[in-house]
Amino acid sequence: MFVLGITGASGTVYGVRLLELLLSAGKTVHVVVSPTAELVLSDELPGLKPNDDPYQFLLAAIEQARHQYGFRSQEPFDLDKLFVHHPEDYFAPISSGSFATEGMIVCPCTGSSLGAIASGVNQHLIHRAAEVHLKERRPLLLVLRETPLSGIHLRNLLTVTEAGGTILPAIPHFYGTPQTIADLVDSVVAKVLDQLRVPHPIENRWKK
Repeated sequence: MFVLGITGASGTVYGVRLLELLLSAGKTVHVVVSPTAELVLSDELPGLKPNDDPYQFLLAAIEQARHQYGFRSQEPFDLDKLFVHHPEDYFAPISSGSFATEGMIVCPCTGSSLGAIASGVNQHLIHRAAEVHLKERRPLLLVLRETPLSGIHLRNLLTVTEAGGTILPAIPHFYGTPQTIADLVDSVVAKVLDQLRVPHPIENRWKK
């Protein structure tokens, strides 16, 4: 069981693709989409329409990303394993340390969310859930999508790392000779899944 927070950085497709592959791997996923991320998703996935139902909005985002980018692997998944929480719902189970998970990913992670997590300030449920994972010493991965980095960013990155988090910037690799944007997206998502020890179908290994 994993928690996924999608914040409003460019590159929301990373979070959508990660959600798809976690579900395809049979994992239960609790998702929180920040208000800004909803706007960015609608902008970066043309054809994705706003929906008052966040559950249906995420399913539509997965389908739109599949259509737009043509990912090589598009496996079916169990909808019963997807749980979506409102960012202001502090009564959600993921806001408590007593709710056991295998880890949390913020993907993509804005510089603002990085700062909130580093300082322990909860602006919404994503930040609270991240605070819980740090205090409970559970895996927390921040897929930072920000460049260039200021001294503030660098200090916050060190703070989160020293607290037990892992920083995994959204930097695709090119040694697999990517042919499409989907290949570049998958190279980052595969790194995240490797960190979580979740099997995946993406060919991302170094080969000589």
